[in-house]
Amino acid sequence: MSPTTTTIIMFSLATGTIITASSFHWFMAWIGLEMNTLAIIPIISKQHHPRATEAATKYFLTQAAASALILFSSMINAWYSGMWDITQPTNQTSSILLTIAIAMKLGLAPMHFWLPEVLQGTTMTTALIISTWQKLAPMTLIFLTANNLSPTTLLLIGTLSTWVGGWGGINQTQTRKMMAFSSIAHLGWMAAISPMLPNIMMLNLIIYMLMTTSMFMMLILTKSKTLQNMTTTWGLSPTMITMALLTLLSLGGLPPFSGFMPKWLILNELINQNLIITTAIMTMSTLLSLFFYLRLTYITTLTLTPSTPNTTYKWRFKPTPPTPLTTMIPLALLILPITPLLTQ
Repeated sequence: MSPTTTTIIMFSLATGTIITASSFHWFMAWIGLEMNTLAIIPIISKQHHPRATEAATKYFLTQAAASALILFSSMINAWYSGMWDITQPTNQTSSILLTIAIAMKLGLAPMHFWLPEVLQGTTMTTALIISTWQKLAPMTLIFLTANNLSPTTLLLIGTLSTWVGGWGGINQTQTRKMMAFSSIAHLGWMAAISPMLPNIMMLNLIIYMLMTTSMFMMLILTKSKTLQNMTTTWGLSPTMITMALLTLLSLGGLPPFSGFMPKWLILNELINQNLIITTAIMTMSTLLSLFFYLRLTYITTLTLTPSTPNTTYKWRFKPTPPTPLTTMIPLALLILPITPLLTQ
């Protein structure tokens, strides 16, 4: 892909998200979402491989259907209220349709079918963009409309997503699919808290993006696409693989890492809202996610593989971690102590 084309596509990606985040009219928000979708399609399909073409087709069809549903729900709302304001979806049917459409765009259960397949069919870098940047625009819409969306629908979708994300990741051997199910589980936590405390949802999104970006960058540097690849990475860079282990534990939500902070705040608010059963179900679902994170850390750092030519060859290509990675890893691991500052 030529530098000019790459620049145009990246500019369109950024512009689409900014338009959606700053829009006050539903039509402008829809235009931003469409720009996002159309800009990422060439990036997904640039490999010229059947899997990449399939992934691009699945992504396009799902996102186009979700965008159409968003436009349809906003038209219903405009029909009843006479307004196109994002912050005032007053009609109940419109609110439920909008909730389902945004869930489909994000890849929340039960509309999650496309996310693992699309990530598996793309490169690691593209999977990173889909898992992080592409979530910003839909999450902004949830933040803007949180007071008017259906709380019951969001809680149900959020709880189901945490379970699907946990169960789905357990039997995976591909790191991209594991990160996809991890994304589904984390987005489920955000969806569950959004009707009550949208600010905590955005805090969770920021921490999720830090942890996911750090993990993907380490997978890109070590060229680890499967669990089998992960077993031979220790000789490549022990320091970086140790950081990957700690980042995985942070993704699992273990204290004293950063990933514990959003789960702690969300569970606290759910208990304050007297949603004890929902809290218990979501807490138990975290154990499923933690299981495959721990399995990955065990395979990577706590076992020694047989000394084959591949393992002895890898250390010759020790990667140099880029500056953004060295900045993000401390943030992905060590911001739990500032929790009191963020909750005042």
